[in-house]
Amino acid sequence: MQAPWTWTPSRLAVRGTRVSRSLQQCAFSSSSPRAFARCSARSLASSTQRARHRRATSSLGSPQQPARSQPPLTPTPVPSQTRLASSSASSRWKLRQGSDPFARAARVQGLKSRAAFKLLELDAKYHLFRRGRGQVVVDLGYAPGSWSQVAVDRTAPNGTVVGIDIIPAQPPRGVSTIQGNFLSPGVRDMVKQFLLDAERKRRAERAAAGKGKKVEEEEEAEREGGDENGVQGGGGAEVVADRPSYIDLERMAAKQSEAESGNDSAPLSSSSTTEESRDPAKKEDTKPNLRLVDVVLSDMMMNTSGIAFKDHAGSMDLCRAALSFASETLKPGGHFVCKFYQGAEDKAFEMLLKKLFAKVHREKPESSRSESREAFFVALKRKGDVTLEDIEVQ
Repeated sequence: MQAPWTWTPSRLAVRGTRVSRSLQQCAFSSSSPRAFARCSARSLASSTQRARHRRATSSLGSPQQPARSQPPLTPTPVPSQTRLASSSASSRWKLRQGSDPFARAARVQGLKSRAAFKLLELDAKYHLFRRGRGQVVVDLGYAPGSWSQVAVDRTAPNGTVVGIDIIPAQPPRGVSTIQGNFLSPGVRDMVKQFLLDAERKRRAERAAAGKGKKVEEEEEAEREGGDENGVQGGGGAEVVADRPSYIDLERMAAKQSEAESGNDSAPLSSSSTTEESRDPAKKEDTKPNLRLVDVVLSDMMMNTSGIAFKDHAGSMDLCRAALSFASETLKPGGHFVCKFYQGAEDKAFEMLLKKLFAKVHREKPESSRSESREAFFVALKRKGDVTLEDIEVQ
């Protein structure tokens, strides 16, 4: 049986049986995706070279045609060097995508991009997601949406996935998205407010389900008690339970959630106000609890310039912004994953992560291209009593 990376696309088979046979030989002889990609690239290059040789030979052997009067030639504009470079880069990208086994597998499986396999590898190794636990996942820089696709699938059926990106993109099914610059404080506040509203809605649903179950248990207990005392059908006084309506349950759940989060809208007495003014620590406790997220993913990356140090510094700035958000919203025991370009500053960032999380790993998945300088930090089990502000003060 062939491995998943050895699927031969149909567009390569139309070039002739010799190409398809060579690709089949590569499929059965390759033991890894990289080996298959190298073998298929060599086969395509050799077939193209043979085709050029046949065309050159046939043109030399054909009889010469009699000379004809040709119309005057008009000078054609010579393309600029920039246009030649861009077309050459586009051709190289298309050739690389066509021979990339992960890109082909992503198209076959309906994934947004090959980047999904990177998160799949990390999840298979570190178990970031849990099915049926109602996990909340925030995907920073979600476009085109492959990481969000994986998160939705791995947290089904009751998980919540929120994606943020400055690029407009069609969100995957089951993903709530916010378009905006994550570095803007307004956008970050919008994300936090969305998380708070979603948490209150979940608590209201749980409270409504719990109230309904409790009422049913009380009715069942009353029926059993009536049967034991000899109360039959219409032979005794019928007890009717006063079940609250759904709107009342929503109101009660909202009041309960506001009381728990410290945002109760009831007016404070003058004595409580004076106590808060005297004790600033008590005033800080009234802030809403934003630690509602189980996993924070950051696949953010700025447009690369080709300058290694500049690209590395930009990626470190994005990682720092994502870590600041994770420090405010991540639950104790939550996980954090971010992509970065390797360079001189990643060691200091790794040490910062080790102060916030119990375990920190540096990973370069197999689906990441070997020539790329990208890598990933996987920080597991956030420490509950440590924040980024505390570390900066030290």
